[in-house]
Amino acid sequence: MPAKPGGGHRKLPYTEPRTESAAFARRVILWQHRDGRHDLPWQGTRDPYPIWLSEIMLQQTQVRVVREYFPRFLARFPDVATLAAAPLDDVLALWAGLGYYARARNLHACARQVVDAHGGRFPKTAATLAELPGIGRSTAAAIAAFAYSERVPILDGNVKRILCRHFAIEGVPAGAVEKSLWTLAESLLPAAAGMARYTQGLMDLGATLCLRKPRCMSCPLSTSCLARKQGRAENLPTRRTARVKPCREAIFLLITDGENILLERRPPAGVWGGLRTLPEGREWLSRLGLEACVPQPLPPREHVFTHFRLAIRPLLCQVARMPASATESRLECMTFKAARKAGIPAPVARLLAEIRQTTNRGAPRQLILA
Repeated sequence: MPAKPGGGHRKLPYTEPRTESAAFARRVILWQHRDGRHDLPWQGTRDPYPIWLSEIMLQQTQVRVVREYFPRFLARFPDVATLAAAPLDDVLALWAGLGYYARARNLHACARQVVDAHGGRFPKTAATLAELPGIGRSTAAAIAAFAYSERVPILDGNVKRILCRHFAIEGVPAGAVEKSLWTLAESLLPAAAGMARYTQGLMDLGATLCLRKPRCMSCPLSTSCLARKQGRAENLPTRRTARVKPCREAIFLLITDGENILLERRPPAGVWGGLRTLPEGREWLSRLGLEACVPQPLPPREHVFTHFRLAIRPLLCQVARMPASATESRLECMTFKAARKAGIPAPVARLLAEIRQTTNRGAPRQLILA
């Protein structure tokens, strides 16, 4: 192993068996020990609570974004009991902007289940962790490896990419191919003492070197990577045939008196489940007695979800006073300041910021409804 600049060789804190099957794991561990990421705010602990929290946040979200949210979330909910006791609204409000809000609902449900069914202690095996809300097989394995050194493989998108390239595995990594990848991942595991660093090493490799456009020259696995030897690193794993995302359209009403805004609570499930958004659909005007209001169209915008695109058509309706019928169970009248602190999705937050700039504080610039 090459010497680290400014010092001698770095030794592992344990002895790894020198077998052919251990070579892969050993190189990953040595590389992580020397060149991996060591400054992430959720590292350096065996406490399963912050480990679990970070793993849920990192699902489908970039590390740079989670770096910002994780410390705030941990400060507000320092342990699983505090999180379980908190209202879901508080959790959603702090999660706002991270996206994939089902994760926040599952996070809250999981915390309550840990408290109610496990006495406030996270289970110590990946198999039992995977039974909790929002924790899949790979996430459970990551938590168990970091917190308890359990010998269980992870297989997120990054690890699939690494294995498909290193062993030149053809086919979209799903179904039968994914099943074989799980078997392969399990066969590569190091001794229990190296599990945390090995698991982190795979995550680091996938996030920094084995990218869609791989940086093979810096990779500790490059000398044995079959895809690199065959000149196919950028072509593996096999990608799914790209599908055109369907487009849905939604009309959002910005009903405001200049100081307050009307928000609608979304149903618990579905898009933005449990969050507050703008009332959707023109029918709200008649339901609120605002038939005389002539809404002002605002520039349309688009928000992209995993499986579809949402074309948002915002309509501004400035009123002299908020309608008395706005006390419907699904509706809430809030100040702009309170709305910003509530659980609202990012595109709605941007809309509110824009519309706030077009109205005077305390009274609308132009009254559409007297």
